[in-house]
Amino acid sequence: MVKKLLVLVFLLLPGLVSAQLSIGVRGGLSSSSYSYQATAGTRVKKVDGIAAPTFAVVLEYFDSKNAGVELNIQQITLGFAQVNDAGKVNQTEFSYLKFPILASIFAGRSGRFQIKFGPHFGVLRQAEDLTREYSGATPKELPTFGQPADAPNTRMYGLTGGAGISKLFGKSTLSAEARFAYDFTNPESQDRIFDMSSTNLEFTLAYLFRVKERKQKTP
Repeated sequence: MVKKLLVLVFLLLPGLVSAQLSIGVRGGLSSSSYSYQATAGTRVKKVDGIAAPTFAVVLEYFDSKNAGVELNIQQITLGFAQVNDAGKVNQTEFSYLKFPILASIFAGRSGRFQIKFGPHFGVLRQAEDLTREYSGATPKELPTFGQPADAPNTRMYGLTGGAGISKLFGKSTLSAEARFAYDFTNPESQDRIFDMSSTNLEFTLAYLFRVKERKQKTP
């Protein structure tokens, strides 16, 4: 994953020479939910998700007046809290280092409306089973992922989109944004369930500081 990011940075370097470049931080709250199929012949079952804080380092650059690219290095926690009819709970959390790479389009000058869309990739840092109160459900409940023998898949990949507003103060930018992500990652690596995916909703605030002005192109 790190090698791929380095290759991407080198590919972007020619554009960074003339681009407007800003660096900053983004933080807020994320809420996730999971859906899964216990076996190939069963219906998709949705389970309750969790809410957790999220934080990211942000690199944003524009080489045109209203379009650019944003790179994030993000710490995010996803998870589920599956409840049976008796009210017993199985809860698991996945801590990821996530890398959204988003095309960004905005309208406005000092006050801007901005939309973003693109892929995200990531790596699992930790899986933890916080609560495990029942088993043997029908259809089968989600298995454990935080035990030594579980060996969950560590790769994350999916699509992220967002919209927000931002305000420029000299070289500084403050922004508020909502993002929605669909993640194709199935943490299961031992065929204990057929398929699994997640969605994630984020509400964040960001502060960016412009470290390089966009070089005006001469006719």
